[in-house]
Amino acid sequence: MAYIEKSSNFASVLKQEKSLNENNKMKAFVFPGQGAQFVGMGKDLYDNNAVAKELFEKANEILGFRITDLMFEGTEEDLRQTKVTQPAIFLHSVILAKTLGDEFKPEMVAGHSLGEFSALVAAGALSFEDGLRLVSTRALAMQKACEAQPSTMAAVLGLTNEQVEEICASIDAVVAPANYNCPGQVVISGVEEGIDAACEKALAAGARRALKLKVGGAFHSPLMQPAHDELAAAINKAQFSTPICPVYQNVDAMPHTDPEEIKKNLIAQLTAPVLWTQIVQKMIADGADDFTELGPGAVLQGLIRKIDRSVATSGRQ
Repeated sequence: MAYIEKSSNFASVLKQEKSLNENNKMKAFVFPGQGAQFVGMGKDLYDNNAVAKELFEKANEILGFRITDLMFEGTEEDLRQTKVTQPAIFLHSVILAKTLGDEFKPEMVAGHSLGEFSALVAAGALSFEDGLRLVSTRALAMQKACEAQPSTMAAVLGLTNEQVEEICASIDAVVAPANYNCPGQVVISGVEEGIDAACEKALAAGARRALKLKVGGAFHSPLMQPAHDELAAAINKAQFSTPICPVYQNVDAMPHTDPEEIKKNLIAQLTAPVLWTQIVQKMIADGADDFTELGPGAVLQGLIRKIDRSVATSGRQ
């Protein structure tokens, strides 16, 4: 009960702040997840901003290889390596936020899956160094879990959340909703045979599409339990602080500022679905009307427009 009351207080405080100046939009910053990477990402930042260059070089030292070479001049295949993809997206997003200066004054933040780590660092809940180490640990642990159990994901378009949940529950294999991306778009995750069966049932139920994705495994499903356990140990060793604004987390779509709650939710993230639709709806209900995506690509901007066309969206790369 106290947890719900605290979330309601966030909404009340944010709306009061907004009412002080109706001409100002309430700014929310959002951070993308895996799949947004592209060759050349972050190079302009490195070349033209001294702070960015210093942080990128620090990242090379922490990771033990020059990730900047792969980001700026590598191949698409290089960027698809799990140990590269997740840190690369994290670095692009976080370093961009850190170079915005006074432009980065969030009243709330959120990130999609991996992007939650970017949001936490940008909001000051984690240091740059600890955030990068956790992301690297996460990437390698997820890769090991994928290799241990062949699995995949699929995007189901045109059905309700409830229909997709019922289909997953009806399959006699590990299949679960993984990403609630926007109304009518749910990504499911599980073993190969389970995903095939679920896609067949989804199409029979009237889905416009049920498309298997080119991913390494069943992210945000029970099959990530080994990665969950490894990442939990690393998260529990990291130092978390109170962020400068509420962070809306993937596992419950609610705003959090308490470091212990943030840690608990971050640990649960790997085996729980990403409630992106619910996050955006909750942020809007709490007053957000101007969303800025920081990082590669523009996927989140598109999803936010599908969730609510009345809010402003923009991006920085």
